[in-house]
Amino acid sequence: VRIKRAVLGGRYAFSEKARIEMEADGLTELDIVESIANAVAIYKTLRSTSPRRGAAKELLYVIQSTTLAGVVIYTKGKLVKEAGSDVYYFLISAKKAE
Repeated sequence: VRIKRAVLGGRYAFSEKARIEMEADGLTELDIVESIANAVAIYKTLRSTSPRRGAAKELLYVIQSTTLAGVVIYTKGKLVKEAGSDVYYFLISAKKAE
């Protein structure tokens, strides 16, 4: 629900990697927003162990869902917080599901 509210409220951003994946698959920002809005659940939650991540073991959320046209999309992202509140959803990966 927190992710959907952030995305539907326009509070999201894409990594360069996500933008490259979207372009390669012919996806638009609207496709990604539709997919997240249509999701019924988080596919899985991961704990990042990358030393490049901001917080130790931050949570990454994987969502697989369809656009209104039925295209299945895979996204991975994190909720970014400031002062204890969700500020936006940062998409690390966004591509057609395999």
